Amino acid sequence: MLRRTFLALTTTAAMSTGAFAAGHSMDIVDTAVGAGNFTTLVAAVEAAGLVETLKGDGPFTVFAPTDEAFAALPEGTVEALLADPEALAGILTYHVVAGKVMSGDLSDGMMAATVNGAEITIGTEGGVTVNDANVVTADIEASNGVIHVIDAVILPPM
Repeated sequence: MLRRTFLALTTTAAMSTGAFAAGHSMDIVDTAVGAGNFTTLVAAVEAAGLVETLKGDGPFTVFAPTDEAFAALPEGTVEALLADPEALAGILTYHVVAGKVMSGDLSDGMMAATVNGAEITIGTEGGVTVNDANVVTADIEASNGVIHVIDAVILPPM
């Protein structure tokens, strides 16, 4: 029942967001650009040299941190990462899972291998989480996958 409520709320939120209305005809990068609240993520994807990959056939599942999520990082972190494309790519690919994983496919305690090679943990009790980040909008479909919006930047294990 909780999952149905979450799905209904996130579907309503996604459908009411004009930037995502044409999501199916745009790839993940273009969908993120069109949304307007992923400028830092898009800049990071560009700096890390991942644009062509995320515009590729996929499918990909991207757990996309908002601009506010990046702003919550300690001061200077984003600038330092933008100056280190290799470290940045490691963090960004930790937000990507191969395949198209919709919210209905998730289960509590589920582990998912990321493109980075490390695993993330999905939680579904009291809302959907990815590690310590909350999924605030789910199932934004793109031509080459799906975006789930998260409220924090998740970091791979060291």
